[in-house]
Amino acid sequence: MTFIDTLIADESLRLAEFPVARDSIFMAHAGVTILPRRATRAMQEYLEGSCVAMQEFPAAWRAMNETRALAAKLIGAKASEIALLGPTSVGLSLVANGLDWQPGDEVVCYLEDYPANVYPWLELQRRGVVVKFLQPTALGAITPEVVEQALTTKTKLVALASCHFLTGNRIQIDVIGQMLRARGILFCLDAIQTVGAFETVVEHVDFLSADSHKWMLGPMAAGIVYVKEELQDVLRPTLLGAWNIKSPNFIAQTEIEWEAGARRYEPGVLNMAGILGMKASIELINEATVAGISARLLHLRDCLRDALTPLGFHLIESSNGCLPSGICTFSHPTRDLAPIFVHLAAHKINISHRHDRTGQDYLRFSPHFYNTEHEVERIAELLVA
Repeated sequence: MTFIDTLIADESLRLAEFPVARDSIFMAHAGVTILPRRATRAMQEYLEGSCVAMQEFPAAWRAMNETRALAAKLIGAKASEIALLGPTSVGLSLVANGLDWQPGDEVVCYLEDYPANVYPWLELQRRGVVVKFLQPTALGAITPEVVEQALTTKTKLVALASCHFLTGNRIQIDVIGQMLRARGILFCLDAIQTVGAFETVVEHVDFLSADSHKWMLGPMAAGIVYVKEELQDVLRPTLLGAWNIKSPNFIAQTEIEWEAGARRYEPGVLNMAGILGMKASIELINEATVAGISARLLHLRDCLRDALTPLGFHLIESSNGCLPSGICTFSHPTRDLAPIFVHLAAHKINISHRHDRTGQDYLRFSPHFYNTEHEVERIAELLVA
């Protein structure tokens, strides 16, 4: 049996790993995840160690290097290409602010993405950069064809989310990345909605940012930033401190010389407690395997669709040219969703209530691999009008 099979079959093990399931149903991992037991334990052990030794004790520093290696393996990168920074917006802002933009350069993004992947690019207008918004035929339906239509000879960078936070449409990362690289266009990925849940490989990606507090099952403000090795001299660090600039004996120098690798993007002390929690969560993901997790999420997606569709709910299906994800977002043609959300919350069902730009509201379910078919059945019982 696989790790996931064993976990689902053994309720005592499931509750030991995920105590939240003892008296509630948590399906809001696309928002802010709960923490698995091993993540909180790793953080607690670090904090206890910090009571009797300085916070930067040797074992903690070793764990930082181990976390870089784990994070790199998770996305198919090198450890030297990983900066341990969160939240996601920090990494995206480092990319937006660190490139040598010239007036008239174009950046392509999507206005209906999560705001963290919109505002860093909009701010570039102040520097004369032209922001071009993608125009898909449906919300979140970012296909290679939609991206290609927005490109011009002036396009410098395309900034996309690996998965749309509302519709759950996943993009074809490799297809889009290969197309952009062939044209000499940089590719930046907001990957918080896929890392830990679906394969997210950076072979054809130049920059990536993902905090751990969603599908990686990690703490808030602990995350990873990937900068392709060949571009680390192109993307100038815009956060400067004693950690990322060589300062022998803590003495400031008259010339700035960056530390090697992606450490150059980390200006000061790291969020060690959070990073250790993230490390434990990545180790848990490795036990379950990303392939196993993605298969489980797609199965739970089917379960939710089969349970809620007979009740009149409409699932946003993945658009042609996109891929499905663990985000399962439903609308209803006649029922008011706000009181339904409150009703579920009163019964300790944790999901998300979301809206689009038109004001249409949705119920967003985002289960993880430890959620069960029985939990889906319980939700359906509570949704009966």
